Amino acid sequence: MTVPGRSPGRSPTATRAVAAAYGAQGLGYAAVVTSLPGAKDRLDLTDAAVSALLLGVCVAAALGSVLADIVAVRRGSRVALCLGFALQLAALAGMALAPPLAAYVGVVVAYGLGLGAVDAGTNMQGVALQARAGTPLLGRMYAVLTAGGVLGALLATGAAAIGLSPAALVGAVAVVDLGIVLAGRAWFLAALPAASGDPGRDGAPGRGRPPLPRAAIAAVGSLVAVAYALDAAVSTWSAVYLADGLAAADAVVPTGYAAYLATVLLARLLTDAAVRRWGRRLVGLAAVGVGTTGCGLVVAGNGAGSAVLGFALAGVATGAMVPIAFAAAGQLLPERSDEVVARVNVFNYAGAVTGAVVPGVVGAGAALRFGFLAPALALLLVLPVVRRLPARVSASSAPLQPAPEGGLP
Repeated sequence: MTVPGRSPGRSPTATRAVAAAYGAQGLGYAAVVTSLPGAKDRLDLTDAAVSALLLGVCVAAALGSVLADIVAVRRGSRVALCLGFALQLAALAGMALAPPLAAYVGVVVAYGLGLGAVDAGTNMQGVALQARAGTPLLGRMYAVLTAGGVLGALLATGAAAIGLSPAALVGAVAVVDLGIVLAGRAWFLAALPAASGDPGRDGAPGRGRPPLPRAAIAAVGSLVAVAYALDAAVSTWSAVYLADGLAAADAVVPTGYAAYLATVLLARLLTDAAVRRWGRRLVGLAAVGVGTTGCGLVVAGNGAGSAVLGFALAGVATGAMVPIAFAAAGQLLPERSDEVVARVNVFNYAGAVTGAVVPGVVGAGAALRFGFLAPALALLLVLPVVRRLPARVSASSAPLQPAPEGGLP
């Protein structure tokens, strides 16, 4: 007997476990980022060295996404996700022990591998969970990720206030990751391996498997890249622009990023319901329009108020586009969705690096505002992809069929 209003494929235990994985990922990343200043002072690192470490994390994360793909093909996404958290656990424990420079670089690279594997693994599990539930869920999953990041930042602030070292917070997060690994082995979705038969080479189909839709993967991946480029631009440069470009008061400087995070979280909380009512296409178009307007306000505005409002509006685009893109990725080729999701996830890191670099190259001081033309133009460039998203998404749809090569579901 089916309970009215609930999909027979939905598992509350699995939903909570996957949501906890998203939250732990946000918490861990915030703990690592906030521990960097302490590590910089302890190891006497230059700003260039810290930038190189962060770039190394992005490169390792891309490789971690590939690793998750390889593991998921053979053992399923549950194993891939647990492996990612195990790598993070080992890396975070190493950071907490305050190792010398050479060892610290090694644990940072290991953390990057785990970061990418968990990014890919959570999205694999989230897509599978959404398919079983028959209703959009990824918006709320990403809301938990954002909330985990906010919690991590608040915990870092509280730890500093009571004199607790950042390394101690990182060690505490390692314990959280251990709990996720132990619980996830039992409670993550026991999805079958991403593909059956001979895995083939370079994405080529094995025995009886359809080929991966590379053109469609690139199209959906462009949405992810643009969203993360916007995210990196705001997180890296919003405070710098308010302080150096607009000479805002010290109390105002952090409000740009705070307003951005607030709208990212709000957009993700509302995305699932909006998609059910209006479909991915309209929600995606609205997100692109609001995000472009926000970037335009930053470029054209003359004061801190308009810049903060612009950053807040930009958060709507990031908040909605990422879950929409991964939901679309999961429907490109359902029988190989883990592989598709892992490949789309790699675009995350290319976007993050681009968004962190480009605004600073375009200008400095007051001219830094023109750096936000880049994410605005990027949002406009992906409009054709957004227009090809499905107009409607049914909450009780039948299993989705594979999209044609180069097309979107």
